Amino acid sequence: MTARWTGCAACSTDMLPFPHLTELGSAIVQVLLVIGIAGLLPVLMDKRRTLHRALLLGVAALLALRYIWWRATETLAPAGLTLDALASWSLFGLEALSMIGSLSAFLILSRVSLRSAEANSHARWWGHEEPRVAILIATYNEDRDVLERTIVGSKSLRHANKEIVVCDDSRRDWLRDFCAEQGVRYLRRPDNKGQKAGNINHALDRLAEDAVPPDYIAVLDADFVPHRGFISRSLALFHDPQVGLVQTPQHFFNPDPIQHNFGLGSSYPDEQRFFFDYMQPSRDGWGISFCCGTSSICRWQALRDVGGFNTESVTEDFMLTLVLQNKGWKTVYLAEPLTEGLAPEGLKEYVTQRARWCLGLMQIARSSMGPFAKNTLRLRDRWSVVDSVLYWSTTFPFRLAAIFFPLLYWFFNVTVVNAALTDVISYFAVYYAWVLMSLNLLSRGMVVPILNDVSQLLGAIPITRAVFAGLFRPHGQPFSVTAKGGDRSKVVIQWRLMMPFLIGFALTLLGLCMGIFSDNFAFYDAGDGKWVILFWTVYNLLVLAVTCLACVELPRREIHVADKPEMVALQVDNTEFKVWITSLTMDTVRVRGAAFPPQTRGALAIPEVPGLVAMHVISRGKDAMRLQLLPDPAQRDALFVRFYAEGDEPGVGAVSASALIGDLMRRFLPIRSGRD
Repeated sequence: MTARWTGCAACSTDMLPFPHLTELGSAIVQVLLVIGIAGLLPVLMDKRRTLHRALLLGVAALLALRYIWWRATETLAPAGLTLDALASWSLFGLEALSMIGSLSAFLILSRVSLRSAEANSHARWWGHEEPRVAILIATYNEDRDVLERTIVGSKSLRHANKEIVVCDDSRRDWLRDFCAEQGVRYLRRPDNKGQKAGNINHALDRLAEDAVPPDYIAVLDADFVPHRGFISRSLALFHDPQVGLVQTPQHFFNPDPIQHNFGLGSSYPDEQRFFFDYMQPSRDGWGISFCCGTSSICRWQALRDVGGFNTESVTEDFMLTLVLQNKGWKTVYLAEPLTEGLAPEGLKEYVTQRARWCLGLMQIARSSMGPFAKNTLRLRDRWSVVDSVLYWSTTFPFRLAAIFFPLLYWFFNVTVVNAALTDVISYFAVYYAWVLMSLNLLSRGMVVPILNDVSQLLGAIPITRAVFAGLFRPHGQPFSVTAKGGDRSKVVIQWRLMMPFLIGFALTLLGLCMGIFSDNFAFYDAGDGKWVILFWTVYNLLVLAVTCLACVELPRREIHVADKPEMVALQVDNTEFKVWITSLTMDTVRVRGAAFPPQTRGALAIPEVPGLVAMHVISRGKDAMRLQLLPDPAQRDALFVRFYAEGDEPGVGAVSASALIGDLMRRFLPIRSGRD
């Protein structure tokens, strides 16, 4: 889906001499010309117009085809039963499949559908009587603090005609009692058959037994809090009687592991932003957006029509879209920040979640809703599945191959790609520059080299394993739950996850050193091509080093990325002081404008929180304090609503190069900030 360095993993020993400066200059001019044209595009094109998007990505497709044709006709080792041929052709095969996936992504991105205006024009189309909505909160092993904010946020939804149903798949008595305290419905079942899909289906069967079943079903993961307009905005799109499901994007109020471990929570987007903010609206433009589980609303009639959630795949959400479409129901996408949840906080959970998604897609490909199965799916729905399978089955194996194949050159003198430097610049660099700038134009700078590679490499091994498991043994695979919450207060080095990348770094560095310092290796005779392999090897070293750093997990504390300074009233000894809140969590607050000794007691007036919140001073600075909050139950609920159920989207919606570089410098260089 995004541009990748796709070639020159090793070069021939019988290269031409270093190219004349005129040839090199001509190749560089081509790259500069592409960069110059792409630099004018923000002024010339409208990202919402299909024609403009199609022209932009059409050029990307042509450059991709030009590059892959050059690879096929001029860079491969001669066919034969040799190690050179085996390595050269296998790398090209992976690259060609990956390029097919990229071409499919370019085609999808050439359209976009944004439905906010449609939601505005059809707001409250149902009239005075609100539709009845059941909000299903599926839970398995989450802690109370995770579930509490989801339940409180659901209760605060502006839609009045609703019922909150907690679907407990762990049969916990404390959760049953907590639901009774909160006044919400609690359901449990005797077994865990069908995993999450079976849990939801059990709830659907119980709802069907009610005297008045719901008109719509909203599904929330246990760690996702709805914004107060989630139901009303989503229901607006059901004015079309053919719409069976409305999906909204997932946003996250905490940084994912890559953001957190590199200190990029305020300058670099979470790993799923490109998909939810740009790929899903483009899929909706083709009519192939799909359900992502949480943050979706489905028509009750449609769910009963298809018999509930299908259990053939561990990604029951994507499967639901296909089953609905097979019966003539549409899935549409509303690109508005209407929920926010907890991103995986640890790398193991991060990788486990993505491997499960991959496994589920492979299972779908082998299921009754597969692209080549006998069903009534449209051609575009079959393409949708093929595109997703291509993404998972080519992107991640190719990322591993890009690390492995240069080692064949350094250690075994194996020719994998026979290419001159000028050709690499002319064919690959031109393609790469255009695609990188085009995607960043469409996505507000979200495709960042190196960091994008690292995010793929971290999960590449388990995802590649899941590809083969799902395609060749799709049934009987376990459902891996993504753990949320828990103690994150210590530095943790994920040695098991890091080890393959550490070994890859050591081997790559050793190979490079042997090639440079020993006459016994082919680097000295590689001619012009040595500069290509040298650059590629150094790039691999950089990517592997950053990937290893990502495996060092830093302690976490509760933060709220949407916090903004605001003036409030602080009461101490019946005297009121005006102070500025600079950081606010459920338990603590930092203020500026006054300073009292530790243990000083008082109260704080926090906007949107009823009454005065009791507090005492934990620590003080010159003109600042850190306070311990002691909210009562009503105030605690109000804080949940304030943090998670209201306001704009959390996280990073656009990338600023200066902010990104600044955060990286603060993370890795000993620069002290002025914060107390």
